[in-house]
Amino acid sequence: MAKKKFHIKKNDKVMVVTGKEKGKIGTVLNMITKKERAIIEKLNIVKRHTKAGGKSKGGIIEKEAPIHISNLMLVCGKCAEAARVGRKVLEDGSKVRFCKKCGEILDK
Repeated sequence: MAKKKFHIKKNDKVMVVTGKEKGKIGTVLNMITKKERAIIEKLNIVKRHTKAGGKSKGGIIEKEAPIHISNLMLVCGKCAEAARVGRKVLEDGSKVRFCKKCGEILDK
């Protein structure tokens, strides 16, 4: 099966489009490609009750839960707002993502 392409990558700045975190902006910490989800820094916080074991202490731990990538939009650096993303091939043969609103190249 072919590898899926996503409009979001690690370390991208994204805005949540739907859900309880709607309108908030954060940075992608990790991509879970098999489940098509992303973990966003300081967004979608959940509480986990853990048991003490070995070196780790038990208690209630807050951590980020994954968000489906269909609920995320990339934030353009030039526009400073969420924008649709397109792909194009440059003259040197490299593939890049660009903002469809202003035409700014998002990959550096």
